[in-house]
Amino acid sequence: MKFTKKVVMSLVWVTFLSLTLSACGVFVDSKALPERHGQVESRLFIGEKPGQPLIVGFGGSEGGNAWASDYWKPQRDKFLAKGYAFLAIGYFGTRETPRQLDRIALDSIHRSIIDATKNPMINSHCIALIGGSKGAELVLSLASYYPNYNAVVAIVPGSAIFPALTLSMDTSSFSYQGAELPFVPVPWSATPALIKRDLRTAFQKMMDNQQAMDRAAIQVEKIQGPIMLLSATRDEMWPSAEMSEQMIHRLHAHQFIYPAEHVAIEGGHTEPLKHFDLVENFLDKNFLPQSATGCNVNIH
Repeated sequence: MKFTKKVVMSLVWVTFLSLTLSACGVFVDSKALPERHGQVESRLFIGEKPGQPLIVGFGGSEGGNAWASDYWKPQRDKFLAKGYAFLAIGYFGTRETPRQLDRIALDSIHRSIIDATKNPMINSHCIALIGGSKGAELVLSLASYYPNYNAVVAIVPGSAIFPALTLSMDTSSFSYQGAELPFVPVPWSATPALIKRDLRTAFQKMMDNQQAMDRAAIQVEKIQGPIMLLSATRDEMWPSAEMSEQMIHRLHAHQFIYPAEHVAIEGGHTEPLKHFDLVENFLDKNFLPQSATGCNVNIH
């Protein structure tokens, strides 16, 4: 969930090389499903009290299992101290998962989470999702397809499904029940921005295709619980603040019955990661176990 300079440069180079090869008539066969498709790495951190609500954490484009790392241990421990269990999910870039973020199977991730809730110490009816960047795109999509999730925190999120992080970038980032989800393609007009290492402008060029944005839009109104969106006002990766506002407007248009908050943090793409106190307060207020068979989520 932490963007580094190496990640930024990898995204720029992969996208530029893909567009250049296409322009030269060189095509890469990306239609075969990637090796280890549908495999998920999970690690459960659990306290001693019964009936613990579960928080499930996802990293972003850096790959690996970010929330299982030492970097995120202090925040994991804070959640555990509050009485939550924590499930760290790696969905690409580990030994057990696909190498690249390409058509990641939402159904496989869902099964992994449900399997974790079979632990007798966990309240299986009280599950929250947290994801950052591409992980935010993932958690919003996952909760829009499955009603099992009672709260979603999306940090610097996208409002639609964008391309896989592969050489050709001609497949979707995510799939559902064997079919890739509609995604916003990368246009040739994004090339000048990519050459300048300006990812934000490149994403804005993708978003100029309103028809594709509508087709690939995440149906956040289907989420069955409160939603928190944390964006960055000067996001250099993609327009997370603008896309967060788009999702809030969509929720209002569909008369969403649960609390939906958008907090825009002053700064760049990683700045919201310094404000987990806001996430903790949101979950404490809107996501609490009511009983062993229910979750006390707020409704307007």
